Amino acid sequence: MAEAEEKTGNKEAVICGFCKICGEPAVLVAMDFNFLGGSMGYATGEKIVRATENAIEKSIGLVIISSSGGARMQEGILSLMQMARTAAALNKLSKKGIPYISILTDPTTAGVSASFAMLGDVIIAEPGALIGFTGPRVIEQTIGHTLPKGFQRAEFLLEHGMIDMIVERKDIPETTGKLLQYLNKNVIY
Repeated sequence: MAEAEEKTGNKEAVICGFCKICGEPAVLVAMDFNFLGGSMGYATGEKIVRATENAIEKSIGLVIISSSGGARMQEGILSLMQMARTAAALNKLSKKGIPYISILTDPTTAGVSASFAMLGDVIIAEPGALIGFTGPRVIEQTIGHTLPKGFQRAEFLLEHGMIDMIVERKDIPETTGKLLQYLNKNVIY
C-alpha cells in the first residue's frame, strides 16, 4: 500500500468528486490502474458507495470510470464483499431514477466487471478494451470449449449486447455529457 501511495500520490485505487460534464452536474468516480492494478479493496468499495449516496442526496447523475484487475485479494473476503455493497448502493440509485453511466477502460476485469462496472444504465467502453471476469484459459478449461477470437474485447461485447456503445477516449467526455443531459431531463422521480 505504501508503495502504491508513493507511486500514485493517492491513498486508494479510486478518486471521487463532484464535477460538471458539458454543464451537467455529476458525481465522478475514476479508478487508477496504477494503484495496485486498480484493485477494489474495502476502502475502494466504501468510496464508491459514498459517491453513490452523494448522487442520491443531490439527485445528480453518477459516472464511474473503471480500470481494474478486480477485487484486492490481499484483503480476502472484505474485498469480495465490495461487489455486493456497490451493487446494493447502485440499486438504491436506480430506484430513485438517477442515471448511472459506466465507462469501461482497458482493462476492466474480475470482481469490478462482475459488479458495479456492468450495472450502468448506459455502459460505454473504449475501443479494444479488455472486459471480462476471468482469463480465457480458465474459461476454456472450465467449459471445455475453445472461445471465439476477441470474446473479451469491447467490440465482441457490443455485438452481443453486453455494452451499449464504443467511444474513443477523446470523445468520452462529450458523449457522457450528452447522455447526462438526456437522462437528467427524462428522469422519473
